Amino acid sequence: MQAQEYTPFSSQIMKVKKHTDIEYTFSMSYEGQVKPGQFFEVSIPKYGEAPISVSGIREGQVDLTIRRVGKVTDEVFERYQGDRLFMRGPYGNGFDVEDYKGSELVIIAGGTGVSPVRGVIDYFSVHRDERRAMWLVAGFKSPEDILFREDFNRWRDTMNLILTVDGADGEYDGPVGLVTRYIPGLELENPSLAKAIVVGPPAMMRFSVKALLERGFKEEHIWVSYERKMCCGIGKCGHCRIGDQYVCVDGPVFLYTEAKNLMD
Repeated sequence: MQAQEYTPFSSQIMKVKKHTDIEYTFSMSYEGQVKPGQFFEVSIPKYGEAPISVSGIREGQVDLTIRRVGKVTDEVFERYQGDRLFMRGPYGNGFDVEDYKGSELVIIAGGTGVSPVRGVIDYFSVHRDERRAMWLVAGFKSPEDILFREDFNRWRDTMNLILTVDGADGEYDGPVGLVTRYIPGLELENPSLAKAIVVGPPAMMRFSVKALLERGFKEEHIWVSYERKMCCGIGKCGHCRIGDQYVCVDGPVFLYTEAKNLMD
């Protein structure tokens, strides 16, 4: 199936995975090329459509991790395995794993920002011979907000992992604190040659990039995603415009050399 730029196509829900009360992953039928970090427009007639990042890629399927935040996603959450949704896309440039092969890799992700980089993490979790040392620093608001728990348990065996929460009660015994707290202590081979991906809320991305630069990372070795700016998918509505760039078309993934000039 080719990318459907304007016309939605019907896609079957193959599986539904609950993470939290407001965040589910829907595995959707899809035949075609797609990259981590790209997104689809998911729609339901009479309710509208919403841009959703690809959180997983398998033969004949894509995963879409959806947060219940409005009338469209409210209606999506009423659908179950075997039901169908309309989709168009994929849109955006996405992450290309070829950019990171042979390199030391650091991925910093906050909250639902794990979704668009999940495919990259999965790839290098399996293909460890195609990269050098790898660090994943992922942060969530609380232990109850953690997504992809099974994946984190698997990734822990194949890379250096720090899974942290902003705050927790006395029963939680894992790392606590913002992701930026842990960047200065990462044991890196050579920061000037290492590559990094940063995805999450704007403030988290800004301070994470600052911390990476202070560690010696080069600007041209840092990728960020403005996936929160996505809207219509084709740059026509103007919602995604930052300066003279349209995130839906030119992004949502940008090298920091370009992203630093985008005033959001």
